[in-house]
Amino acid sequence: MARKRRGKTKFEKMMITLTVTTAFCVFVSLFFFKAQLSSANIEVEKLKKNVSSQQKVNESLTMKVNELVSLENMQLVAAEEGLEYNNNNVIVIQK
Repeated sequence: MARKRRGKTKFEKMMITLTVTTAFCVFVSLFFFKAQLSSANIEVEKLKKNVSSQQKVNESLTMKVNELVSLENMQLVAAEEGLEYNNNNVIVIQK
C-alpha cells in the first residue's frame, strides 16, 4: 500500500519562509556589524598614532620651555640687556 504525501499547509510554508528570511537577515547584519567594527578599529588606531605623535611634540616643547626658564638663561639674557644679578636686592617674603 502506497502512502500519500501530504502537502505542506500555509502555516508550515509561512514558518519555513520566515525562518529562512530571519537566518538571511542575521547573517547579513552580522557581516555589516563586523565591517563597522573593523572600520571603527582602524579609526581608533589612526587617532592613537596622532595622539602619540602629539605627545612627543608636547614633550619636546616642554623641554625647550624648561631650557628657556633656567636661571642660567635668565642671567645670560639679563647680561645681554645690561642688567646684573645682585643677591642683596632679592627680598624673600614669608607668611
